[in-house]
Amino acid sequence: VGRQLFVDDFLIEQTTLHRSFHEGKYHPANPILRPDQLWEKRVGEPSGKTWAAMVFGDGVWYDPADELFKMFYMGGFIYSTCLATSQDGIHWKKPELNVVEPGTNIVIRHRPGSTNVWLDHDEVDPQRRYKSFATEYYPGRDHRVHLRFSPDGINWSEPVVISEPVGDRTSALYNPFRKVWVWNMRSFWAPNFARSRAYEENPDPIALLQTERRGVPWLCSDRLDPARVKGSTQISEEVTATVQSPNVELYSFEAVAYESLMLGSFSHIRGVKSDGTKNYDVSLGFSRDGFHFDRPNRNPVLPNSERDNEWNWGLQTSAGGVCLVVGDKLYFYSSGRAPMPGGVDGVGKGSRIYRIGLATLRRDGFASMDAGRWNNDMGSLTTRPVRFSGKYLFVNLRTDQGELVVEVLDESGQVIEPFTKSNCVPLSTDKTLAEVKWKGAEDLSSLAGKPVKFRFHLRLGALYSFWVSPDASGASHGFVAAGGPGFSGSTDTAGIDAYQAVDTLPRPTYLPQE
Repeated sequence: VGRQLFVDDFLIEQTTLHRSFHEGKYHPANPILRPDQLWEKRVGEPSGKTWAAMVFGDGVWYDPADELFKMFYMGGFIYSTCLATSQDGIHWKKPELNVVEPGTNIVIRHRPGSTNVWLDHDEVDPQRRYKSFATEYYPGRDHRVHLRFSPDGINWSEPVVISEPVGDRTSALYNPFRKVWVWNMRSFWAPNFARSRAYEENPDPIALLQTERRGVPWLCSDRLDPARVKGSTQISEEVTATVQSPNVELYSFEAVAYESLMLGSFSHIRGVKSDGTKNYDVSLGFSRDGFHFDRPNRNPVLPNSERDNEWNWGLQTSAGGVCLVVGDKLYFYSSGRAPMPGGVDGVGKGSRIYRIGLATLRRDGFASMDAGRWNNDMGSLTTRPVRFSGKYLFVNLRTDQGELVVEVLDESGQVIEPFTKSNCVPLSTDKTLAEVKWKGAEDLSSLAGKPVKFRFHLRLGALYSFWVSPDASGASHGFVAAGGPGFSGSTDTAGIDAYQAVDTLPRPTYLPQE
């Protein structure tokens, strides 16, 4: 199902192309959301003077029912969950909802250590479309997960179930491939009692939180995760001597279904900054089953800034839902912490501010298979045998200075007429949705259901993904993470129409934020 990504060798039998990994590009309007309301300057847990408008998990989703981006975020430090809305994902409003406190956008008044909000497109009860898994503080710094339901993300039920005590930053996620809810629990099973994650699953989210089990060991940092301090990118004896906490730990984790796999967002503690702020950044991992995650690129996709007082100077964590599909781009939201210049209300040391930023990445752009790195020769990539049920082959391709041609082979490696290299219409383009055509054939329907191999011949370009669609729109029928304009549910049934929906979004001007 879905677009087939080249983040690993899962579908590659042979290739002369070279894999490159890519990081997100921060939007010039960052930070796109900041604490500028009275309730966002309140503190629910004594922790110095703190202002907060931050995604601490929480969630950013596109709701097709309202045709709005919806951002759930922590308003005030451990004070409440708020809702901001947007038409384009860049410019955000804090509507006066008046559901908890008059004149505010607070939707849940609680003490959230962290929260995960999900827009559940598989839910049959319209009153339970939205689900909130909130890890809340209890006296004695205990934590318990509260599950609430909502039809619209605004009006929330009282907790329908409250878990037994858990570690902070415990959260939940949904695996639609296997149709199970996953309890993503903070744990300390890793060596040296480092922060790590434990796993528990259940098709029923209520039953999930009622379990008495504490999960099985799941995810942690390892020796390939480098510690970082200012000016350093790899761990070494010199670096270790300057880092207050050289042991890298997995602080938080989010995951979502994207196209043909589960996309995981890892926030690692890589050291401690000069004022005691933990140095987090966000990197990605990929899974074919939702349990085993491969992290082939340990460099962050959302790196920290080393500029003092930058919005993402430290403590950077990603949003629940991980990313949204907006035309030919993916939108990643994350929060960061920085010391406040001069402190707050005369309070200096310990004063800090949490804000939210946006980074973008090409659709499917986590990794590409590249040709022309060293010369202009044609490179090739042959897939393992695959079966498909569609008709039209599409690719995500950047080769406006070169070309791509494709041929189709049987299991023994023999080219199948008329899907030959010479019959293929060359592609020279830079598009995230481009159809491959052959002279002498209307489509690939004659090969549907049969094991075949695709061989891509590429010169001076990058190939990001391929898929076979049932219709000429290019709809992949893969999962679209937290959604996006033009999508009616959790999967891509729109194809080119989703791109056209983005073209109709309002385009107000913006100025970079101070």
